[in-house]
Order: sequence, then C-alpha cells, then structure tokens
Amino acid sequence: MIQRCEWVGNDADYIQYHDEEWGRPVHDDVKFFEMLSLEGAQAGLSWLTILKRRENYRNAFDQFDPHKVRHYDEADMKALIENEGIIRNRLKIKSVITNAEAFVKVQEEFGSFDKYIWQFVGGEPIINNWESHADVPAKTEESERMSKDLKKRGFSFVGPTICYAFMQATGMVNDHTANCFLRP
Repeated sequence: MIQRCEWVGNDADYIQYHDEEWGRPVHDDVKFFEMLSLEGAQAGLSWLTILKRRENYRNAFDQFDPHKVRHYDEADMKALIENEGIIRNRLKIKSVITNAEAFVKVQEEFGSFDKYIWQFVGGEPIINNWESHADVPAKTEESERMSKDLKKRGFSFVGPTICYAFMQATGMVNDHTANCFLRP
C-alpha cells in the first residue's frame, strides 16, 4: 500500500491533490495567482472545503487571470457574493480582486510573479525532513518575510500561515514527511 502524508486521509480529491500537485514547484503566474487566492479563501476553513469548490472558483474568477480580475466592479462583486459555488465571504472575495491589482503590479516590476516570489527561498525549493505531520510548522521565517512584503505591496489575506501553506502548495517548500512515497 502507498504511504502518504498523514493529512491526506482517504478523500479522492485530497489524494489527487497530494499526489499530483502539493509540493511540486510552480513557475506559472496564473497558477500562483490561483493558489494565493485559494489559500486566502481557505483561512479559517479546511483545505478540503476549498478543494471541492476549486472548479467553481476557477469559473467565478475567469480562470484566475489576474489581468481580468483586477477590473472587476461592484456588479461583479455582487455576482460573486451570490455565487453559491464559492465561499461567499465579502472580505475574501474583495481580497482576490485587490490582490489581482497588486499581483499585476508585481509582474510589471519584476517581469513575472514567479521571479518575485521565488526570491523568498533563494530560487530553490526548501526540502524539509519532517518525521510526521506534527513536526511541520504553521509558519517560518521565510513565510513571515513573504507575508510582510506582500502586505507592503497591497495584498490581503496573506498572513504568515497562509503564506506557508501557499509555499507548500506551490513547491517552494517540500514538506512530504518521512513515511510519504513522495518524500525527496
């Protein structure tokens, strides 16, 4: 039987996400914007709650194209708040729109969000060696620096814990535990 990280459990969506995505380095700006948006939506909820709504989020937010999302207006906001396929929290929805504007500004300044975001780990994934899920921290020095810089640039829902989950999701850190078949 294949051994996975403890948090995965038996849910098919979790298994697929863990096996095919979590901890794998991302270098695509649209994927970064998607994961930043979804991690923000997850605040206070389980990741599975968001994962099961992922396609709804993609459809609601123009496949997470930040250049489109940054132009959303009050009518778009109203439609999103009425969309039962996503978490209808006004602050979280507004943060995706606000973050899209900040995201595009980062792209303009650095040439890509990818170039900007990977600087927080020196351009290479941090490979951790945790024995169990209990050993994995909720935040790190790197996620705290990232959070501080993102907030300074106008992003919201980017606290150090959200940033660390984002780093795990996008492979900036690899936290597959000792028993997991995906541990490097």
